Amino acid sequence: MDAEIDELAKYLVAKLDSVAPPERFVIGIAGIPASGKSTFAQLLTTRVNEILADRRDQGTEEETTAEGTLEHDEAILISLDGWHLTREQLNDFPNSQEAHDRRGIHWTFDSAGYVAFLRRLRNLKNTSTLTAPTFDHALKDPTPDAISIGLNHRIVIIEGLYVFLNIEPWQSGGRLLDERWFLEIDEQEARERIVKRHVLTGVAKDSFEAGWRADENDMPNGKFILENMLDPTRVIKSKNMPIVS
Repeated sequence: MDAEIDELAKYLVAKLDSVAPPERFVIGIAGIPASGKSTFAQLLTTRVNEILADRRDQGTEEETTAEGTLEHDEAILISLDGWHLTREQLNDFPNSQEAHDRRGIHWTFDSAGYVAFLRRLRNLKNTSTLTAPTFDHALKDPTPDAISIGLNHRIVIIEGLYVFLNIEPWQSGGRLLDERWFLEIDEQEARERIVKRHVLTGVAKDSFEAGWRADENDMPNGKFILENMLDPTRVIKSKNMPIVS
C-alpha cells in the first residue's frame, strides 16, 4: 500500500500544479463500510503533505500573502462524519427509534449542509477561512466548526460513505468534486472487519450483537452505496489495513 499511496500522492500534487491559485483540487474518497477509507485517506493526506514540504524545502513553492506572511500549499482531510445529525435531531424524527438504530444511513446526515459547504469551498470569490465539523466519538455527536480551511489548503480530501451518492442533494455535491475515488472490497471481508471493529470499539458487547448490527445496518448501507453512486473516476482495491475505518 505504501507504494500505491506514494504514487497517488504524487498524482494529486501534479494535478494541483495544473490549477492556478486560489483554485483548489478537491477529491472525494468513498467505499462501503469497513473498506478502509478513513485510514487510506489519512495516509494519503500525510504523504501529500510530505511531498509538498519537500518542495518547500527545495524553495520551489513560496507565496506571500497581503499581510506579508508566507503561506504554502497544503492538503487537508475532512470526514463526512462531521455532518452526522445530532442525537437530539434524531429524537425529532417521526420514528426516533428507527433513526437512532439506523444512524449512519444517508438520511441521518445533514446532506444539505454538506453540499452547501462544498459550494463555499469551490467558490473562488470566497477568500475567508472556511470551517467544517468533525465527529466527537466520545460525545457521539458532531463538533461544529472544528476544522479551519485556509486559502493555502488547496488539496482537499473528503472521505465518507456518501460523498458521491447519486441521489439529491448528494449528487450535486459529488459533481463538485474534481475526482471521485472508490475503495473496492469484497463484501464478506467488509462484514468480518465490521464485526471486529464493533467489538473492539465497544459499539457491540459481543460478536453476536456486532454481527446483527452489521447485517441490519452496515451491510445494507454498503449495498445501497454500490447501487446508487456516481461513476468513480478511479477504483482502488482495498488492502488489509488496521480496523479503524
